[in-house]
Amino acid sequence: MSDTRPRRDARRTLPSHKRIALIAHDGKKDEMLEWAGRWRETLSRHRLTGTGTTARRLADTLGLEVEPLMSGPLGGDQQIGARIAEQTLDLLVFFWDPFAPQPHDPDVKALLRLAALWNLPVACNPASADFLLSSPWLDRDYEMAIPDGGGWISERTG
Repeated sequence: MSDTRPRRDARRTLPSHKRIALIAHDGKKDEMLEWAGRWRETLSRHRLTGTGTTARRLADTLGLEVEPLMSGPLGGDQQIGARIAEQTLDLLVFFWDPFAPQPHDPDVKALLRLAALWNLPVACNPASADFLLSSPWLDRDYEMAIPDGGGWISERTG
């Protein structure tokens, strides 16, 4: 009987110049701006992307270059999820609001599921984001294990 989970025996190297997604729910946008302001210089050395208003506010307020995607409820969370699955994203900083119900909660759960599946570093609050950005691996290549998606498909269809 084959395992229902892909083996984590494939390797991926996160480059020294990271691709970082920045997302914040409405109740967390000010917190994201405050946090990003403290890390502005560090963030400016990496390629940033963000959803909707978060991307615009980071660019307007802090002068950071942030590639804007759709708003989360309009598909931005799914755009970020696609980048995770395609391995074109290296870190996720997602300040989600545990007190506010979100109309797109299934999208949020799917996004976090993909991050866990593909072993992507994730920070969900300022403290964990501080640890992530202060890591010695932030500005260096980092090799990590990821699922062997191709092997998993072959085993299931073969």
